[in-house]
Amino acid sequence: MPHRLSLNQKTTNSWPAAQAVDGCARAGIESIGLWREPVHEAGVAATARRVADAGLRVSSLCRGGFLTALPGPERDAAVDDNRRAIDEAAELSAGCLVMVVGGLPDGSRDLAGARQRVADGIAELVPYAASRGVRLALEPMHPLFCADRGVLSTLDQALEMAAPFAPETVGVVVDTFHVWWDPRVDDAIARSAGRIASFQVCDWITPFPSDALLSRGMMGDGHIDFRHLRRRVEAAGYDGDIEVEIFNAELWNTDPDEVLALMRKRYTDHVLEPRK
Repeated sequence: MPHRLSLNQKTTNSWPAAQAVDGCARAGIESIGLWREPVHEAGVAATARRVADAGLRVSSLCRGGFLTALPGPERDAAVDDNRRAIDEAAELSAGCLVMVVGGLPDGSRDLAGARQRVADGIAELVPYAASRGVRLALEPMHPLFCADRGVLSTLDQALEMAAPFAPETVGVVVDTFHVWWDPRVDDAIARSAGRIASFQVCDWITPFPSDALLSRGMMGDGHIDFRHLRRRVEAAGYDGDIEVEIFNAELWNTDPDEVLALMRKRYTDHVLEPRK
């Protein structure tokens, strides 16, 4: 059985929530990272029951965030939606709610202002998250996505934003795709002790596909040293699930059961310690 391996639902994007849960059970994978949209389609309560009946745990729920809108109705709606996401994470007993913080508003070049609005939004949500027992997990994203998806570009930035809050309420995501390039990543992971809420793995592949969002590869197909990053994360005290989260059109067009079999093998071959 693959130790600590979790399927992030996006890796098998064609499967609705129930099929993804059942697929994990067939493959001997004990944990799943869920996405809100397919959970909504199946129903939150029904998905929670399905997960429990299958003997799985929910490593994360994706996603909250998108808190960079200027003050007004759009921002108010985003905060309200995040409160709903917190409720859903609580009902699913998710390990954390992943926060993809959002990019620049249309027409804006005020990056510092966008980051401040994220900090303000997190501060507004923390009391509610704490009351529901939900951990918010700030996800730094590769600078490629700074304009449209995530104005937090490094693990250091995410840690600075999390610092005012209790680690059990605001943590960080270490996603290999987003952090592997950072020359400070080892030091930043060490600083993350007690704050790592999720560890996600997938590879950085070249040549880059035309759609940057679909540029993630299966472990071993690209350039990332997964064992090194896993060792650093574990040295920082993280011993939770390791999610495989891959956005890739070719994988999405492959039979999901075959994807899970490949994922298990690559996880063993490239993420865990070598067999003796």
